[in-house]
Amino acid sequence: MQKLVFFVGVAGTGKTTVARKLAERMPAAFLDRDTVGGRFVEKVLESNGLDKNDRDSEFYKKHLRDLEYDTTKDICIDNLAAGQSVFMISPFTAELKNKAWIEEVLAAAGRSKADVDVKVIVVTLQDMDVQKQRIIERKTDRDTWKLEHWDDFKQRVDFVPTINWDIPESSIRIFDNSGELTDEKVEGLYQFLTL
Repeated sequence: MQKLVFFVGVAGTGKTTVARKLAERMPAAFLDRDTVGGRFVEKVLESNGLDKNDRDSEFYKKHLRDLEYDTTKDICIDNLAAGQSVFMISPFTAELKNKAWIEEVLAAAGRSKADVDVKVIVVTLQDMDVQKQRIIERKTDRDTWKLEHWDDFKQRVDFVPTINWDIPESSIRIFDNSGELTDEKVEGLYQFLTL
């Protein structure tokens, strides 16, 4: 059975790191929304005289946010239609709230929940300081605004998004990524994905 796995959570919780560890054990198309749309978003921002690393302004949210997510979704659909499992990495906050979104993705790929096992891993942290340190350590220009405006940016790191999709509770795992990402933790997530 194909797998469609969403790794969601706020910045700095380790979504991509967790997904990479699982990708070592489970073949899947690896779609990180930042990678899919990053270069295009930078060009559009620069051509409008804006900071290419901005992901927080009203301009980005109004003109580019949905473009990035929709492009990632389209690539996901192509991979599902081709019989591939897919890992999707990004917050997906608006998409998770939209009950019809996952149904539309599967239908566009010519698939149903009988063909594709949809799972959501919500990556959280218990400590705001750990989140900030991880954002600093990843040294991404895209995080400059977050760090310079930390008091405005910060939100609860144990934030769990609203998930309105018609999937069983057993297909959603809240994963505290505090501390070291041990083989034992990865094995637990792998078992969750393969059940």
